Amino acid sequence: MTRRPLVALVGILSICSAALTGCKERAEEAPEPNVAVQAEHPVVGPMSEEIAADAVLAPLAQAALVPRIAAPIKAELVQRGARVHKGEVLVTLEDRDLRGAAQDLKGGLTQAQAAYATATQATIPEDVQKAQLDLDQAKANLDVAKRTVEERKRLLEQGAIAGRDVDTAVAAAVQAQAAYDTAVKHLANVQKTTQQASMDAAQGQLISAQGKLENAEAQVSFASLASPIDGVVTDRPFYPGETPTAGAPVITVMDTRSLLAKLHISQGAAQQLKVGGSAELTIPGVEDAQTATIALISPALDPGSTTVEVWLKLANEGGKFKVGTPVHAVVRGHTIQNALQVPAGAIQPGEDGTTNVLVVGGADGAAHKKAVKAGLRTPEKVQILSGVSTSDMVITEGGYGLDEGTKVKIGGKEEKGGDVEDKGSEK
Repeated sequence: MTRRPLVALVGILSICSAALTGCKERAEEAPEPNVAVQAEHPVVGPMSEEIAADAVLAPLAQAALVPRIAAPIKAELVQRGARVHKGEVLVTLEDRDLRGAAQDLKGGLTQAQAAYATATQATIPEDVQKAQLDLDQAKANLDVAKRTVEERKRLLEQGAIAGRDVDTAVAAAVQAQAAYDTAVKHLANVQKTTQQASMDAAQGQLISAQGKLENAEAQVSFASLASPIDGVVTDRPFYPGETPTAGAPVITVMDTRSLLAKLHISQGAAQQLKVGGSAELTIPGVEDAQTATIALISPALDPGSTTVEVWLKLANEGGKFKVGTPVHAVVRGHTIQNALQVPAGAIQPGEDGTTNVLVVGGADGAAHKKAVKAGLRTPEKVQILSGVSTSDMVITEGGYGLDEGTKVKIGGKEEKGGDVEDKGSEK
């Protein structure tokens, strides 16, 4: 009775030991699973530097018209969204008081012109003529006095008159000479000083009247606000009858036929750019990237950020794009014609600062790490200066976290149908 259970126990243990041995052998015989990855050979071709930055679309030109006089709005001649031309009057202000003042000053100018004509054609010639007549009269008196002196001296020699009469004649001649000299100086002063001063005074009054009238006419012109550019009316915050606050624009015009994206990039990157170069703008709501051109590269650094301002010009003839839209810009820098390049996803930075890629090498189908030297980088591609060649198969997707020597399968996921069938047959 006691021997049969012992024999049965020994049999059960033998069966279990055989089963475990068979499972271990089957597990050792199972193939190591492959990791599915994507891989490709490095390619050689042209590669351009890409400088990326964000910006906001701005108009090519903008004019915010601010009144130079304080007056209520009389009329607004255009609506928001209207297309206007340079020189077109958009808004008029009340100007009846200004026109009245200008008319008054116009009359003052007429009076000044008449006074100038009178001074130059009548008053000044009369003064000169009078001074000349006084000189002529003094000359005649002097001649008479001199003849009288000579006559009386002859009579004195004949004993016909007394010596006192000769002295009286001589004194009269001296007075006549003094009067003549005074008349000569007076005529000279009238001709040189008084005449010129009177003409200058009359001309000054005329110029002053002209200036006052021009100022009044300018004030009248300020009541009409004309567009200085061709463009579209984008803002009109006031209504007729309202008086705009000081410094507030009453209408805004923008030239949106082309828009500008103003970027701030580093000085080193700006050195690679040229006016007329191409760029791409990614605009929200627009499926395809839009082509733009470099319109301006600032000749000086921004003092605050030490960056260079670059303007990208985007054609907008149909008004499809709107001012103020945020955009992402990519500017093409210098181009390397024969660059060995791999997708950016193939690059794996090492903990020691090195740059690596995983290469599927040999007949073992395993991933092996290779150190490379990277050059130019873009969001999609990286230039490889050394480390791999076009004959290497570089893992581009699925290689993150793989250990050295890991078995990989290129081009798709591992098929497990055979393993499932084997496990079913074992059961």
